[in-house]
Amino acid sequence: MPIHIHILNSYKTSKHMALEELVGSASLEILDLVLKKVSAGENVISLAIGEPVFDTPKEINDAAIDGINSGMTHYISSYGSPEFREAVVSKVRRKNNIKCYSDNTIFISSKMSIYASFVAIYSARDDEVLVPNPGYFYAEPAILAGLTPVSYHLNSDYSLNIDLIREKISKKTKAIVINTPANPTGRIYSERDLKELYSLCLERKIKILSDEAYEDLVYEKKHFSIASLESEPNIVISIFTLSKSYSMTGWRAGYIVAEKKFIDRLAKFMEHAFTCFPPFIQHASAVALTKCDRQVQEFKKAFTERRDYAVKRLNEIPQFTVNNVEGAFYIFPKYSLNISSRKLCDKILNEKNVAILPGNAFGTLGEGHVRFSYSGSMDTLEEGMDRIAEFFKSL
Repeated sequence: MPIHIHILNSYKTSKHMALEELVGSASLEILDLVLKKVSAGENVISLAIGEPVFDTPKEINDAAIDGINSGMTHYISSYGSPEFREAVVSKVRRKNNIKCYSDNTIFISSKMSIYASFVAIYSARDDEVLVPNPGYFYAEPAILAGLTPVSYHLNSDYSLNIDLIREKISKKTKAIVINTPANPTGRIYSERDLKELYSLCLERKIKILSDEAYEDLVYEKKHFSIASLESEPNIVISIFTLSKSYSMTGWRAGYIVAEKKFIDRLAKFMEHAFTCFPPFIQHASAVALTKCDRQVQEFKKAFTERRDYAVKRLNEIPQFTVNNVEGAFYIFPKYSLNISSRKLCDKILNEKNVAILPGNAFGTLGEGHVRFSYSGSMDTLEEGMDRIAEFFKSL
């Protein structure tokens, strides 16, 4: 079965675009294919989905159960619980050097927070938001919010090119999206480039939407939050999640740190779209942020071992040129075959029952690449790499 691909320029950007005109998530479509094959009795290895294999730490689970048993099962403020918001303030001051107060925070899952932020940013038809190419799937939620996504190209090593970003800025530009550590490339943006981007956006009065979902999965370098450049929240909208760091993907737990008036706009979105997230999940999330740093470091150590193994195996395949992986849990190698990334992934899935994602799912500059995730077990990774090596050896 073919995989739907996000190609930014193919969209007719309109505030009233029908959902039928949007493509689905490549990751979730692959997951559906894998589940169908597994239900049919096939032995499928998935190196496609960015989901930690580890169980959520017991301390977090216990906190959620305690919260339920103590009555945390009713409506709560759309902003989030005071306990969680204070935990966020403590965490971002300590780990991200972001200077803020609880009024600058809101509990919201990171995927919803991208869309909600675009809704809050939108002010008029034809407003634009700049999104990275290659990059995560930011164009679709931007379109749903009524914005026009405009892609900016990354350098060949996937670092930021401030000159190319500057060329893409117009009078209609409302925000620029950055993602560091980056999906799908594993790249960490330099502090120098982030400072230059911040100065540019401050001068032009443009918001920066900083997706820092993989902030804790940084290997040799150090994560730098662009909001740390501000004396108080101003133009930066920092998006965080507990999904990757704490292996909590199913909890839908995350938060935004931004200026108070922007947080107030997000709360209006929450009030009319979702009311609130479950208070027992917020209680457990507060425990995660305040008491589970040790588990995060254990997960990071395991991912480091998997990264080193996967990079070594892929470097042994002549058809691949493997990129430098600095963070997250993805590898985005370039291949030398004369075949589209979608067809290559279909072929590998059909012939070897290994699922990976096509590079052009992440933008036009992703063509000629594929994305591997090493977030699963080491046994799964080893078996998957064995099958991949067999596939390319047989060509």
